[in-house]
Amino acid sequence: MTASDPAPADSSATNPTSPAPTPEVIFLGTGTSVGVPAIGCECDVCQSTDPHNNRTRCSILIRLPEGNLLIDTPPDLRTQLLREKVKLVHAVLFTHEHADHIYGLDDLRLFPFRLGRPVPLYCRADVEARIRTSYDYAFSQREQTHAGSRPQLEILSINNDDPFEVLGVRVTPVPLKHGPHFEVLGFRMGDFAYCTDTNHISETSMDRLRGLDTLVLDALRFTPHPTHFNIDEALEVIEELKPRQAFLTHLGHDIDHGPVEASLPDHVHLAYDGLRLPMPSIA
Repeated sequence: MTASDPAPADSSATNPTSPAPTPEVIFLGTGTSVGVPAIGCECDVCQSTDPHNNRTRCSILIRLPEGNLLIDTPPDLRTQLLREKVKLVHAVLFTHEHADHIYGLDDLRLFPFRLGRPVPLYCRADVEARIRTSYDYAFSQREQTHAGSRPQLEILSINNDDPFEVLGVRVTPVPLKHGPHFEVLGFRMGDFAYCTDTNHISETSMDRLRGLDTLVLDALRFTPHPTHFNIDEALEVIEELKPRQAFLTHLGHDIDHGPVEASLPDHVHLAYDGLRLPMPSIA
């Protein structure tokens, strides 16, 4: 499904609403499920004055020639889109059903006015079931009291194996394990891949991640965790896949940006809120 933005193309350099001649990835959020700083925490990172240590819940926006593609709708979505001056989202991909990845969905409510249609949501059946339960009012058959009183959404089913097209770009799903009870999807577009919330990647999925220019990968903290890679585990995956560059995301308050960034291999970096990467290899 594609959609065009009414803003003129020559405004794209300064207006993130407009189509992007060269694809760009914007890291809207790079933090763990409670964010950084965590409420009530007085650790050095949560009290840090380094803006790189302020991390909202995980999401990225990919600016494409045919529109803005959002991955996940975290609870901080409104703040993130305002901060990055993003005025329109054309389509959404969902990695999984957890609260820190879907509970900003209502913030999409304004976009159908500008799109002239419902916002398309691409997700697996388990995510659709959670959305339909958590946002049952969005799918009510009752007549609206006024335009925009509930989100206008179109759910488009995806699965673990079949590539699909969004906004003119081919997307390859990458199944990932998120602890013993949950499966999530990473996504590959061209030579870019986004893999958050995982602590195990099967050989089949590793094969889907070979030959990358840029890999974004979960790395919660230094010590082991039952549902996320830690820093060392993420580095092992990066060493095997050998992307040209890698960025670590879903970072907790164990990770002090400056010292940890300085300790990483030259081609590996910590992602941070507001980071922008040109990604010509996506198209």
